[in-house]
Amino acid sequence: MPIWFHPMDLLIIPAFFLALWAQFRVKGTFNRWSEVRTMSGMTGYDAARRMLDRNGLQDVPIEPVPGVLSDHYDPIHRVVRLSEPVYYENSISAVSVACHEVGHAIQHAQSYSMLVLRHRMFPVVRFASGAAPFLLIAGFIFQAANLILAGVIFFAAAVAFQLVTLPVEFNASSRARNLMIAEGFITNDEERGVAKVLNAAALTYVAAALISLLELIKYIMIFTSSRDE
Repeated sequence: MPIWFHPMDLLIIPAFFLALWAQFRVKGTFNRWSEVRTMSGMTGYDAARRMLDRNGLQDVPIEPVPGVLSDHYDPIHRVVRLSEPVYYENSISAVSVACHEVGHAIQHAQSYSMLVLRHRMFPVVRFASGAAPFLLIAGFIFQAANLILAGVIFFAAAVAFQLVTLPVEFNASSRARNLMIAEGFITNDEERGVAKVLNAAALTYVAAALISLLELIKYIMIFTSSRDE
């Protein structure tokens, strides 16, 4: 069977469109709730700073960065970086995204087990994910089962990393929602908007992990069939 088509592609292609839809949805949801101001009047920076301080993380700075949805927590430099719309604006989207990133900072401070595992996996996965495509392509071209197997193993490491990322992201969002309500950053009525923003973002991670998992199954099936030939 040609390597450019495999029965698993019948599942991978719909998953790819799911990922595209998830990207559009997260942008649309973010834009929609960016127009809804919070009752507290806090900007994303205000919410992030207050949440950090109340969790004993006064030494963790917050920096604005260019772009949209470029928000992230940098565990190496221990800094929360918020995109300019999130940093400066008062909206449901801004405080939701800002507090989600603070959730990662709290995970780091508390040595949340899945985050620790993710950090330990990163150096290996960075190498494996870069090498896997070359090994797989070489294996397919030269019909070398050993190269295909090596590519599958390396690709599996990258998939494992994505799967570990899922509970890390879900936990950060859960922490954010609970703390935002407990600290009075949002009202109970505003929680619906927060949930929509965070759930839309989480869907992008789920879709990406699904595609990678299906691709891994495809490569395993190709390797298995190559050994039987």
